[in-house]
Amino acid sequence: MTAPSTPPGAHLPDHPDFLWRNPEPKKSYDVVIIGGGGHGLATAHYLAKNHGITNVAVLEKGWLAGGNMARNTTLIRSNYLWDESARIYEHSLKLWEGLADDLDYPILFSQRGVLNLAHSLQDVRDSVRRVEANRLNGIDAQWVDPDEVKKLCPIVNISSDIRYPVLGATYQPRAGIAKHDYVAWGFARRADAAGIDIIQNCEVTGFTTDGNRVTGVKTTRGDIATGQVALCAAGHTSTLTDMLGIKTPLQSHPLQALVSELLEPVHPTVVMSNAVHVYVSQAHKGELVMGAGVDSYNGYGQRGAFHIIERQMAAAVELFPVFARAHLLRTWAGIVDVCPDASPIVGRTPFDNVFLNCGWGTGGFKATPGAGWCLADTIANDEVHEYIAPFSLDRFVTGALVDEHGAAGVAH
Repeated sequence: MTAPSTPPGAHLPDHPDFLWRNPEPKKSYDVVIIGGGGHGLATAHYLAKNHGITNVAVLEKGWLAGGNMARNTTLIRSNYLWDESARIYEHSLKLWEGLADDLDYPILFSQRGVLNLAHSLQDVRDSVRRVEANRLNGIDAQWVDPDEVKKLCPIVNISSDIRYPVLGATYQPRAGIAKHDYVAWGFARRADAAGIDIIQNCEVTGFTTDGNRVTGVKTTRGDIATGQVALCAAGHTSTLTDMLGIKTPLQSHPLQALVSELLEPVHPTVVMSNAVHVYVSQAHKGELVMGAGVDSYNGYGQRGAFHIIERQMAAAVELFPVFARAHLLRTWAGIVDVCPDASPIVGRTPFDNVFLNCGWGTGGFKATPGAGWCLADTIANDEVHEYIAPFSLDRFVTGALVDEHGAAGVAH
């Protein structure tokens, strides 16, 4: 099947490669999903595929997958330390491995592996600990020494006389990348074929409630009655919870990334470095894809601070001297919901029929199929799926998972 070219964002709804409609909303739906990005579309797909629920609307303020789904670095992995995180991300990775066949669409999933570099003795200790925890959870992981790092990625600088010498790395062979827009389009095509309405240019302006239930969603395209609501608007969930009076600890931050000009294949895997805050892969077309940490300030601007980019480039050139003369092509920032513990919030809210899926921070893309699968199961059965149960909103009362920020393999 020939993959479509990327259409201009402003014309996405009318582009001939888009095979689904942009219908007028019906008066009532069994389920309304707010957010037409990866998680919202995945939830819709699995509601239809796994549970036969198709009277569903996916509402998107802009165009399909034009938010964070279009602004990520496409990295997929499951090598997280805590059991709870390892479980949901490994479930997601297993779904990624069969997703192209499931969607009948070329998502370009490439399992090229990921290296998480260690630059200090403490890095080494933490990394070896994470490898052993991964193995206990049935996740492929290994510790490799500097020479093995060089074999896996010959362009990494493993000299001992640099600021951050490479002392080794964790390695997950099954990790990789996928083409983010193709993933969104694949989910959307299957949801549309099942009879689900994907409604673009439809901003949510409020809700109608009756006691502990939401009975309707107010939008710029009319009011919609609903039986259940799922909030999947990455980076903007807090604006929706504010409308409902639900208190969450979410903060929205710009998360930067950039790409280089097109290059011949030079980078065979994915390399991440917590100490120098950069991670680098090479996309299918040839551009280098580089991510950095979140900007420290709150905001909704889809661009970031220059000093973050400057440090990111300095780190990349130190680790990969061969990139010193590569030209920067484009920079951008997504807006991520960040929780104090850097773990997501997925599950119930104080409203009986409203479900949250937010706070994934930098982990959102890699969790796309797994989060959608589990949220769909939760909505269909009215019982929180075991893989997402640890990430409930009420965990902030108990203090569970507060250390995940330092356990994710990178501290951002």
